[in-house]
Order: sequence, then structure tokens, then C-alpha cells
Amino acid sequence: MAEITAASVKELRERTGAGMMDCKKALAENNGDLEASVDWLRAKGLAAAAKKAGRTAAEGLVGVAVDGTKGSVVEVNSETDFVAKNEQFQSFVAEVAKLALNAGGDIEALKAASFPGGGTVEEALTNNIATIGENQSLRRTTVLEVPEGVVVSYVHNSVAAGMGKIGVLVALESAASADTLNALGKQIAMHIAAANPLALDADGLDAGLIERERAIAIEKANESGKPANIVEKMVEGSMAKFRKENALLSQLFVMDNKTPVADVVAQAGKEAGSPVKLVAFERFQLGEGIEKAESDFAAEVAAAAGVKKDEPVA
Repeated sequence: MAEITAASVKELRERTGAGMMDCKKALAENNGDLEASVDWLRAKGLAAAAKKAGRTAAEGLVGVAVDGTKGSVVEVNSETDFVAKNEQFQSFVAEVAKLALNAGGDIEALKAASFPGGGTVEEALTNNIATIGENQSLRRTTVLEVPEGVVVSYVHNSVAAGMGKIGVLVALESAASADTLNALGKQIAMHIAAANPLALDADGLDAGLIERERAIAIEKANESGKPANIVEKMVEGSMAKFRKENALLSQLFVMDNKTPVADVVAQAGKEAGSPVKLVAFERFQLGEGIEKAESDFAAEVAAAAGVKKDEPVA
């Protein structure tokens, strides 16, 4: 059996919001496997679903830029939030977001792009590291484009123009006026920042994620003790709910919490006198999937368990 450390209990607790003793039991039941323990807690009704695996922990900034029918978003990481407030760092992120418009979502192409003042983006980043005195990295980038219409950007928790902790792009294809589309796109982008959809529609949801959710739903339904035919209906009901709540077009619009986003877009097209199609979106949240160095909370958990931080939990 794998050793259950206070650090692993702490991580599972942060991932699921479950109690410490429940987390210890989950890890013990699953031989220390974190992902299996998350599913075990959810199947027991002791944890809520995580929209995306991993904790949001890295520092830095997400930057966005838009040029008519094209928009880009980039994530540049730093070691501390202090650097994210540095004017040199912010200027770099703003410039890189603009350059990303022509990089086609290719991170290596973006790193090799010419940076104003001489050299490449990667060389400018290296210079930043030397002058600011802290490691930084250009982590990812995406570009959205439509043949006609607009790409709208939105930054949540903005610390400067076009940059913050969450960056969203929304691509709307339509012959409607730019003013109409920009207003609609801004509202949808704000919805995406808050609701964190996993795909545009149900068909776009990751197949592996669907299978994982189905396995959890089956285990939950089986524990009800109901007949097999009822269990099957319970599972299908759970999966239909999961698809609806995690696909953007079927989510209830946060502005009224009753109208599906697809209906909001359709109504906007009718009012504009020209069909509007929501073709794509992108949401970058700073640090998604990046593990941060353990905080003092690990020691707190260890103290509660009566052990040192990295010792096995009894």
C-alpha cells in the first residue's frame, strides 16, 4: 500500500473541498492515487466536480489582443505576483499578445517572432529574466479568427489594459454591425469567464472526460439500491445534466440564469436582422494545471494529523 502523506491529503483537500479525514480515507482506498481518490470522493457525494483538473496556482499574466476579425490570447508566467505588477513585464505581455495575432497559435513561432527594439520574443524574455531577476516563461497562445464578424476579448480581474488573471476570446460570425456583435460578444465572454464551459457544444466535450463522468454516475446510481432499469435512467439523466452544464451553447446565460446561451445568440441575430453564429471561444485562466510550491497550509494539515509535512499519515 502506498504511503499517504500529509502533502497528498492537502492536495486532495484543495482539489475537492472534502474534509481531511475523508481525503485520508479516499487515498487509503485508492492506494494513494490522486485522480482515483477524486473520483471516489465524488462517487460518495463528498466532493464537487472540478471543471478542469489541476489547481490554478502559477503567477504571471494572461494577455489578449484583437484586430478586427482576429484575436489572440497568451499566458506568460512568473515566479511571484510581484513581477506581474512590474511595468517591464506588463509591457512585454502586451507586446507579445499583439505579436501572437500573426503566430497562428504556434508557441514556437511566437517565440521566434521579431520583438520591437531588436531580437526575438524569446531573447526579449531572456533579457527580462536577467533584468527583473526572476524566472519567467511564455507558456501558451491561441488565435481565433472569423471570415466576417468580430472576435471579442475580455479580461477578468484586469491589472492593466488587456491583461489579468483570466482572458477570454469569443468569435462571432455575422454580417451584423460591429457594435451589435461587440456588445453581444462582451456579455458572452463575461459568461465564459464566470461559467468556465469545457466545450462549445456537447459533441465537443472530451470523450475521456465523458467516460470518467459516466463511471462516477454509475457508481452513484448503483449505491441507490434501485433496480437496473432505474439505475440506467439515473445514469443517463446525470450524463445529460453534465453535458448541458459544461457545453457553452446549452449553459444558462449568467445574465438571467434561465436562457440557454444558444437562444441568446439566436435572439441577437433576429434583433440585428442578420444571423449570428458563435463559432468558437477560448478561455485562459492563469496557471491552469500548473502545480505551485507547497504553501504553509501543508504544514497546517500535517500538524492537524500529528505528523511532519512529508511523513506518512496514519
